[in-house]
Amino acid sequence: MQTVTLIIDKRRELSVKYKKLLENDGSVVIISKNMISAMKFIQDKEPDLIIVSDSMGADLGEYCKEIRALTYNMRPVIVATSKSADFKDRMKILQCGADDFISEPINSEEFVVRMKAHLRREFETNLDTKKMIPNKSYSMRALKRVLSSKGNWACLMISVDNFEDYAEVYTRLASEKLLQTFTAIIISSLVNEDYLGSLSENEFLIITDEVRSEQIANFLTFAFDTVSEKFYSPTDISRGFVIMQGDAQAGKRSEFVHVSIGVVTSKTKKYSSITDLYRDLQNIRQLAKLPTKSNYLIERAKISGENSVAKRDYNKKVLVMDKDEAMTELLTVILRLQGYDAEVVTNFEGYIMGKAPAVVILDAGDNETRKGLEICQKLKQLSDYEKSKVIVTSVFHEKETVLKFGADLYLPKPYEMSTLVGWIDTFVKEVNEVG
Repeated sequence: MQTVTLIIDKRRELSVKYKKLLENDGSVVIISKNMISAMKFIQDKEPDLIIVSDSMGADLGEYCKEIRALTYNMRPVIVATSKSADFKDRMKILQCGADDFISEPINSEEFVVRMKAHLRREFETNLDTKKMIPNKSYSMRALKRVLSSKGNWACLMISVDNFEDYAEVYTRLASEKLLQTFTAIIISSLVNEDYLGSLSENEFLIITDEVRSEQIANFLTFAFDTVSEKFYSPTDISRGFVIMQGDAQAGKRSEFVHVSIGVVTSKTKKYSSITDLYRDLQNIRQLAKLPTKSNYLIERAKISGENSVAKRDYNKKVLVMDKDEAMTELLTVILRLQGYDAEVVTNFEGYIMGKAPAVVILDAGDNETRKGLEICQKLKQLSDYEKSKVIVTSVFHEKETVLKFGADLYLPKPYEMSTLVGWIDTFVKEVNEVG
């Protein structure tokens, strides 16, 4: 993304000279001749560099204080220019919040080099050091600039799903390499005018134009799924999923990493705040999320022009299928007390399906028939149950066998009730996040 510089200077010739020296393909420079318009620009664009001159008439130190007070949360570089070369003036201006003091006249070449150094430091201060792209703070600044722009734009929020599970099994070092590889793939799909930044450890933001947004999203989903298997062991690849280890995650089935991308464009809705834009990006990205493969979703304009982002009810339904009546009764009572819609089913074949549950608790059956595993496999083949999580409890301790039938979690019997309820809480949250 282009850097933004604001020059606050009443002098026509010098301010234009400074603008011409600094303006290029990678930098936008704006001149303001009064503090009112300057303050509005600062709020709208959050410039990276502010050059303020003593030509404004009032005390230059007071101007620096005003600017610093207005920008305390974004902390741009403030450079004061003055005809004075007095040491006391320098000290006073720097104490008032300026990062640099330049006595005029100044050599043009020195001026450019010093301003570039300040912009470079500002960029490096806001760098995600793992992915070597701007961090969330700078990305939110980029979103704010988009809102105040007059052109057409598109924002892509990209998430690497199942990233935490991958990092848990394959270590943080391997997960960082995965992110660095994906970052390189993203960069290869962009042009100079596009912006790429970080929103969290496994989330990215792209700002581009409307026309290219779908091309980028389509390429990234294809490219990620093409390379993602290279980050797994041959054993996990042949199995088709990862079995989590450790006390907290033991027995959980984890799908391979994949990406979900939500796209919002300026055609969809006129946003009045960065909060609204960021919320819609999150909602669209969550709606795009699929359990096992990469996907993207672009928010399209609706005929009504209102409430374009779909809203959904929170799914609290839990289906219990177990022949142990005492355990089933206890579990349903506990779940209902916690606000879940618990329902007991004794015969799945005769069950009249309504709303798909968030979680299914299923007994695998005895060691000979293993009827529950067949039911688990059927459930996972039903499109209505695609996002439902299946917990299989079992008296036979064959973790990999159970997970191969599609279970999201293998829980050997006997188990602690608190352990089961904890997993239900976790899965219900995951299902409602996925949408």
